[in-house]
Amino acid sequence: MKNSRRTFLTTVSMLAGGSMVSLPSWGFGLGGAKLKVTLVGTGVRGTSFWGKRLVEEYGDILEFVGLCDNNPGRLAYGKKYIGVNCPTFTNFEEMVATTKPDLVIVTTKDANHHEFIIKGLNMGCDVLTEKPLTIDEVKCQAILEAERKSNKNLIVGFNYRWSPYSTKIKELLMNGAIGKVTSVDFHWYLNTYHGASYFRRWHGLRQEGGTLWVHKSTHHFDLLNWWLDSDPAEVFAYGALEHYGHNGPFRGENCRTCDYKKECKFHWDITKSKRSMELYVANEKYDGYVRDSCLFRPEINIYDKMSAQIKYANDAIVNYSLTTYSPFEGWRIAFNGTKGRLEAWLDIPYYKKENLSQSELHAAEMNQNRKEDQSSEPIIVHKLWSDFETTRVGMERGGHGGGDKRLHDKIFKNPQQKDPFDRAAGVRDGAMSILIGVAARKSIESGNPVRIAELTDLEPRIKRL
Repeated sequence: MKNSRRTFLTTVSMLAGGSMVSLPSWGFGLGGAKLKVTLVGTGVRGTSFWGKRLVEEYGDILEFVGLCDNNPGRLAYGKKYIGVNCPTFTNFEEMVATTKPDLVIVTTKDANHHEFIIKGLNMGCDVLTEKPLTIDEVKCQAILEAERKSNKNLIVGFNYRWSPYSTKIKELLMNGAIGKVTSVDFHWYLNTYHGASYFRRWHGLRQEGGTLWVHKSTHHFDLLNWWLDSDPAEVFAYGALEHYGHNGPFRGENCRTCDYKKECKFHWDITKSKRSMELYVANEKYDGYVRDSCLFRPEINIYDKMSAQIKYANDAIVNYSLTTYSPFEGWRIAFNGTKGRLEAWLDIPYYKKENLSQSELHAAEMNQNRKEDQSSEPIIVHKLWSDFETTRVGMERGGHGGGDKRLHDKIFKNPQQKDPFDRAAGVRDGAMSILIGVAARKSIESGNPVRIAELTDLEPRIKRL
């Protein structure tokens, strides 16, 4: 059964539940008209997850009416890859004024998210942005104010909440499996394939991605905020650049032309990726962006090891760390509560037999079309004064652990279905997740704890909603 444009617009209102404004009542009587969508930012995430997949899975209920990018070569490639016939633009305002979309999807560099979010809201569109919401507190405040004034809504594309494994953790905590959560240990490991890739790209510059405290850890902080059902209140952090950047034993202009291809264990041959060659290398001439830059280049100014202590408004305390050069990719978390302890982990190789290489693991996670694996992963609940119990959760690896497709389905297929786990994310969710990372940066620079309430006009809440 087809959903109408009106139904989707209602969904936008529902999904922006974290909004700071009174949500409007949709009732345009638009019948079965398709939702008009535009996309700004035709990089790999925009053209695949928010482009090609939407066309293939939801083409009966939406249509792309415009694509925008400041690189005309990537723009032309993106149009072909997504499989649409809509007009393309290098000027965002011209695109919106010409096509009059219902929804603007923002998948540009993180540092530019605020620009297009605010312009989209001001021009009368609902906006969906990739994480992170933005990269600093000034831009965050500007977004908050723009949404309040616009009478429009903003959705943040947090997909990790939607994976079955993450949802089961939420369900157990919601149901009081370990009582009131008092402290958490959360450690995320990026391997030398995936972790290193951030330092080759624009993410290696804090002025572009806000450091991995914001670009990557926003995923993890959003999970914590959602699992704990509370806002963060204060952050103290340490961090350093000790492995990549100026620390490298040698360096070159990029991997393709490097004189140290045989010596460098981090050498990555972009020429073996047809998509990367067509999307990035073929279009370097337009803006100079090099996708396979040397990860030992001296201008890298982000951290590669990070550790933070986060105090929540509900008095829970979190110890968090991010490692960017681990031998394996995975994560561990443990919740301590008044009635027990919950432990969970994914992709720790010596906990099970794993046949995929680290590069194959990352490719499998990003694969939107991967079939469900016939396996399960454990979550351990150990109650005080009794033995532990194991809950097994059906395993999915593709599409960020099955989260990608569930997020899309909620937005486009099941908009009116009540979600008992409150997985939809609005502007407040986006803000609170990035503000932990912003506070961590400021704490490292100052050597002092940083209060979340000092960063924007949002006051941390004991309960998230």
